[in-house]
Amino acid sequence: MKAGIHPDYREVVFHDVSIDFKFITRSTVQTREKIEFEGAEYPLVKIEVSSESHPFYTGKHKIVDTAGRVDKFRKKFGTVGSKTSVAE
Repeated sequence: MKAGIHPDYREVVFHDVSIDFKFITRSTVQTREKIEFEGAEYPLVKIEVSSESHPFYTGKHKIVDTAGRVDKFRKKFGTVGSKTSVAE
């Protein structure tokens, strides 16, 4: 391998902010934040969905809405034509 052309591949903490779940994996993602986790300091990447909160893996239907678009839609249209129930 040529030296100096590859990104820094290191351990990073990913934080699923929707359920406050953290895990360590290796990545080349660039980040400015750091976190103390399990006695060591790691770069921190905040994410909204991981395998711990994704409906495919959990079996629960959950809507992730950071901009309030779902509430705005429901106020406008109500539950007309809704075929799914939403987990709180």
